[in-house]
Amino acid sequence: MHTKNSLKYQVDPGGHLTGTLRVPGDKSISHRSIMLGSLADGVTEVTGFLEGDDSLATLNAFRAMGVEIEGPEAGRVSIHGVGMHGLQSPDGPLDLGNSGTSMRLLCGLLAGQGLQITLTGDSSLSGRPMGRVIDPLTQMGAVIGATESGTAPLVISPNREMKGIDYALPMASAQVKSAVLLAGLYAEGETRVTEPAPTRDHTERMLEGFGYSVERQGSRVSLVGGGSLKACRIDVPADISSAAFFLVGASIASGSELLLHHVGINPTRDGVISILRLMGGDIEIENEQVVGGETVADIRVRSSQLHGIDIPEALVPLAIDEFPAIFIAAACADGVTRLTGAEELRVKESDRIQVMADGLKVLGIDASPTQDGIVIQGGSLTGGCVESHGDHRIAMSFAMAALRASGRVEILDCANVNTSFPGFVRLASQSGLSIQQSEAG
Repeated sequence: MHTKNSLKYQVDPGGHLTGTLRVPGDKSISHRSIMLGSLADGVTEVTGFLEGDDSLATLNAFRAMGVEIEGPEAGRVSIHGVGMHGLQSPDGPLDLGNSGTSMRLLCGLLAGQGLQITLTGDSSLSGRPMGRVIDPLTQMGAVIGATESGTAPLVISPNREMKGIDYALPMASAQVKSAVLLAGLYAEGETRVTEPAPTRDHTERMLEGFGYSVERQGSRVSLVGGGSLKACRIDVPADISSAAFFLVGASIASGSELLLHHVGINPTRDGVISILRLMGGDIEIENEQVVGGETVADIRVRSSQLHGIDIPEALVPLAIDEFPAIFIAAACADGVTRLTGAEELRVKESDRIQVMADGLKVLGIDASPTQDGIVIQGGSLTGGCVESHGDHRIAMSFAMAALRASGRVEILDCANVNTSFPGFVRLASQSGLSIQQSEAG
């Protein structure tokens, strides 16, 4: 749990990004490797595991439920699976820190276990909506208690028989889709989920990697309960959400050229590349290959003069976590950038639409939030002091903004960067960003 204003970044203006780097492992895949490896028969070996606070919260939760897990050590983890029904009741509540993925996916995975388990988190996680996960799981037979406002702590109780459902997602959400599918592993009959727009499909891919049959037909994915998982090897690629900060930084800072190694470019996650290219970004994909069912590649990015665009709504679910960084690109672009159809951004670790708009205004940019998006007029960034509201992606995005600022950018409340990107300051410094971190009173 972060302490407000416990860590701040000070970033001097100007500079450019050069060199070759590999950002930490993909957070989404790291979470799922622990979850499915714990339920599998045999020992699952993971390399490239993200040793950030969020994925470690998932790892520690399964340790608390009786799973033997070795590591992580230099990204290597060995998970001694207990089978589909081998989890044990923990001694106390499972504290999932800041991780919404952990909480929402565990709701589904634990719904049919027959255990009494309480899920808690920090103040940020405890303010995020859980009703959209609880509702379909309740239809399946799960018994999940929440606060009056539908937030954590959540109490999962032993339940009657789980039943498969045919569920149409009211809004595109990989976490809700995954929660329903994971509950479907324990449900009688077939569980079907239909998406209004494509979302990340790591759960489906990884289930297939563990030998579980998943049927995909257009916008619908389905599986039949009662099967088992077989241990496997998982190579976690570098996280495109973490790479996004460097893609934007190198795009906006004159004289930049970066090569980002072994990045996951799953087609349900590559929206940031498509959006930056539409804005005039110079991005090349090299050495593309499929590793463990996931497409990975090296990404080369060079500085370019970006221009504002109307971001296609079809790309929104494919870049939902990368928009804070994309807003920085929009602030440095010629003309106006408009985003619509992204109301999901208001219920992330912070209200990312409002918090980014507030920070951009501090730095001299005309940014007008709307109910489901934002309108950003490109301009000249000044220096200033920005509040990240404990949101890791906000903090890292404004750090990159300093590359085009006329004065120092100070960012408050940055401790939660460790949830997804341990070592960010070191890697950014090596690449050419003039960044320092310090304890704040």
